[in-house]
Amino acid sequence: MKKILSLFLLVAISFVAQAKKVKFAVDMDTFAISPNGVHVTGDFQALAGYPGGDWTSNETVCAQEGATTIYSVVVDIPAFAKYEYKFVNGDQFYEVEFVPIESRVGYDFNDNRWIWVDSLGNDTTFVGAIKFAGNAPAGLNLVRFLVNLTNEAVISTLPHVYGNFQNWNPLSTSLYSFGDSVYEIIAYVPSGNYEYKFINGSTLSLAETVPFSCNVNGSRGVTVSKDTVLDIFCFATCNSCNPLAVVHTNTNSNVKMYPNPMHNMLTIQLPDNFKAYTILITDIAGREIQSYTASNNLIIQNSSMHRGMYLVKILDDKKIYSTEKLLVE
Repeated sequence: MKKILSLFLLVAISFVAQAKKVKFAVDMDTFAISPNGVHVTGDFQALAGYPGGDWTSNETVCAQEGATTIYSVVVDIPAFAKYEYKFVNGDQFYEVEFVPIESRVGYDFNDNRWIWVDSLGNDTTFVGAIKFAGNAPAGLNLVRFLVNLTNEAVISTLPHVYGNFQNWNPLSTSLYSFGDSVYEIIAYVPSGNYEYKFINGSTLSLAETVPFSCNVNGSRGVTVSKDTVLDIFCFATCNSCNPLAVVHTNTNSNVKMYPNPMHNMLTIQLPDNFKAYTILITDIAGREIQSYTASNNLIIQNSSMHRGMYLVKILDDKKIYSTEKLLVE
């Protein structure tokens, strides 16, 4: 019996040592609040001790902060882990928010929000009160930093990004990978000019040297005036790790796509008016940017794609019918 109690105590101590307080907060702004309250749901709920388990829409209540439009809850969950979640205006799953593309996990048709909990202290992880169905807290812009470490001989278990958006602290902003050696993180910043660098690790000696052709004062640079998903550059280069020469496309002459290069609008002519096709637009690394369903002509207005090369995948009954290259100028 003593051995069992000792083992239980050891597990409990281990969990507490790795646990992290995480604050989920949402700004309901102009939304009318459901009489059933505001909730958050996700894959953290079981670990946080909610008996209904993960993705239960009516258990994790967010309390109003004073007389503000902000609703929040603090939970204890293990650190050094990625969590997915959504806010609910009510207590039923059909009342979850529609998460914008820039904030989504974005891969394998996953439209959840996500957070990477990086425990470097005893403070509470809190990214701010994100607007319901929005990308960022009020007055701030989302910036999604991404880097491809494919060409690095050794990839650190915890790459970082640092810059003037977080006071050039090489230890405070670690990155998470969904796969394919691409590491990323979402930050929220005011409009302005920012400089940053990636680190293949957590010490300045492992920071990248940004080539002259794309550096700003020796670092990477970006001007932020709206929610921004940055291009995926290869570590220490000005280029993508996925050059066009290695992208193989299955072009079907029955699919017509124009104008290409695209500026503000794109028309895709599909071959069969009686079939429903899924159209996916991805970057060169295969990460989903936009998705549509159509059976005839599809007209796409460009509001979120930056200049560069993309792939347009036409799926027929979940099978790839055609893959086309698209240049956005």
